[in-house]
Amino acid sequence: MISKPIADGIREGRITCQFRRWDEPRVKVGSTQVTSAGLVRFTRVVRVNDVERISDRSARAAGMKDAAALRKALAPKPNRKPSPRGSKGGDTIYRVTLEWAGEDPRLALREEIPSDAELADITARLARLDKRETGPWTREILEWIRDNPRVVSKELAALRRVELLPMKVDVRKLKALGLTISHDVGYELSPRGAAYLAHLDSAR
Repeated sequence: MISKPIADGIREGRITCQFRRWDEPRVKVGSTQVTSAGLVRFTRVVRVNDVERISDRSARAAGMKDAAALRKALAPKPNRKPSPRGSKGGDTIYRVTLEWAGEDPRLALREEIPSDAELADITARLARLDKRETGPWTREILEWIRDNPRVVSKELAALRRVELLPMKVDVRKLKALGLTISHDVGYELSPRGAAYLAHLDSAR
């Protein structure tokens, strides 16, 4: 995950690399990741054999104060609980070189009113997301967001009687389709999402 301050620094060109403790590289050279500041492209991944040789310059390029601060951040944390993505870190440190690759493509997509063909495509994509043991969920959460815009996510999860982190993952899946907009507090439907729900309502 790339935090907002780091993402902003990458966009501005101040930050050109990141260091990660992994079991093995988790990004591929040439691939991109959507961040709060737009798309970030990974251009190189190399193993760091000796953290003591990391320079202050390299640390500052990663957004850290100096090499000592970076080494402290990279130190093993044996008691650390796994993240929501299931990771406690790894035994190998990697330096990932990266660059800003453009605006988040979802920003333009969410403003577009879908055509009939696009409505059918969205329906098919959501149907695939709905195929899980707990049953369909996409329409329900879209309607919840429509009826409870900008409600803090913790409260929205309580209203829906679901766990917070899995709900956030679900919303990100809908955001990737341009259907929702994330705010500092809560969510709302995008014009594309509102048009899709209107289409479903008209089909009842």
